[in-house]
Amino acid sequence: MLLNQAQIISLVVASSFAAGLNVYAMLATLGFLGHFHAIALPPALHMVENPAIIAVSLAMFVLHFFADKIPAFDLIWNGLHTFIRIPLAALVAYGATSQLSPEAQIASTALAGTIAAIAHTGKFAARAAVTPSPEPFSNIALSTGEDAAAVGLTWFAARHPYWSAVVAIALVIATVVLIRLFARAVKALFQRGFSFRRRSEKPEIILPRELPPAV
Repeated sequence: MLLNQAQIISLVVASSFAAGLNVYAMLATLGFLGHFHAIALPPALHMVENPAIIAVSLAMFVLHFFADKIPAFDLIWNGLHTFIRIPLAALVAYGATSQLSPEAQIASTALAGTIAAIAHTGKFAARAAVTPSPEPFSNIALSTGEDAAAVGLTWFAARHPYWSAVVAIALVIATVVLIRLFARAVKALFQRGFSFRRRSEKPEIILPRELPPAV
């Protein structure tokens, strides 16, 4: 399947959101699709079809699969991946759009980094919201859903680039709303905490007891 320029940009939009969720799933899926000729990747991305790159992506996916499902540790893991998911999404976009004009290539790269950052931030916010729950099943279910979404969205982008871009844009809008709601909830929580602290630190005024009337 050969992609035209509009389809390449659509692929970049969808795969960037997938990278923000799980960059290893995105790379492995893209590598498999290219290796088995389900999609004709741009020449600059032929390296992801290399069996060694696919093997490394799969190995990191397995490691991520387990590390991302441990409550509390998953926050550290996802925090570190801020410096991995976003740059790799931008790098893939830069390679995918190598046949476009320099201006379009730079704009696509910036767009990919922005979309990956939004997806990553939304993932981090959702994980921070469910981590305080005493049971680990919410973390496991959320992480598994993210992994499946990353693989499914990348595959869908290879088969139906335009529709996958529409889905990715809808997910970006929903994620921005989620991030805003999470930020407001955190702000309200801190405001209640500071208000309670002020009330507890306020000195209590003890009124003098009324003396009995003199006889």
